[in-house]
Order: sequence, then structure tokens, then C-alpha cells
Amino acid sequence: MRRGQQPAKGIGGCLSHTILIVDDSPLIRHSLRYCIEQNSDWQVCGEAENGKVAVEKVKELKPDVVILDLQMPVMNGLEAARHITLLAPKTAMVMFTMHNCEQLWKDARAAGIKDVLSKSDEVADHLLASLQNV
Repeated sequence: MRRGQQPAKGIGGCLSHTILIVDDSPLIRHSLRYCIEQNSDWQVCGEAENGKVAVEKVKELKPDVVILDLQMPVMNGLEAARHITLLAPKTAMVMFTMHNCEQLWKDARAAGIKDVLSKSDEVADHLLASLQNV
């Protein structure tokens, strides 16, 4: 836990981890929030509609994990990840995108992203498994 950060309480008083969801689609953000909160002890601490807002929310909320879309207006997910890595190096990041190619994996890793998930896969299973591994 980072200095000055209060532990989040999960079910039964156990510690849970906090997640920031970043996607330009309100429907995707809502669906991810629902999936996470219904199927795990993780807590969604905030949402952002683009990478620039995400960087500001990371400063404010200090999440344990950030789920980033790749293509967003203002600032894309890779650019946001680079900023977040400098700002909060212990914050884990997962990219959640329609794009899934080897070059994206390389670029994502270089930006500090731990995993890349395809929106077209079985979302809930892959997302929850990835969150367990960050």
C-alpha cells in the first residue's frame, strides 16, 4: 500500500484492490464495472473517458490497477500508460482493446502495461484472470 492511502475494505473486512476504468465508451465502462464488482472483491474507484483524464484520476485516486482502452480521443491508452508509469510506477495496468497484435503487445509492455486483453474474447473470464495476476 502506498503512503497516505487508506486500505479499501472488501467483503467481510478483507482488503480489496481498487481499479480505475478508462474507456471512451460509457457502455464499456459500465459493463466492466458491473463485471468486476459482481465477480470479485475488487472495487472500482473511478472512471475516465480518455487518457488525459485517466492521468489526472490516477493522481487523485491512486488506484492499484488501471484498465485502459487503446484508442480514445485526447490521449490514447499507450500515451496514458507512459505517463502513469512515470507518475505511479507501482500501479498495475491492463489494456482492454479491440486490437490484438504482437506489435501492440510489445508497445504495451514498453509503456508499462502488464497484460493486453481483447474486447472480442470471453471478457469476464479473461479480465478476472488477468486482474488476479497483476
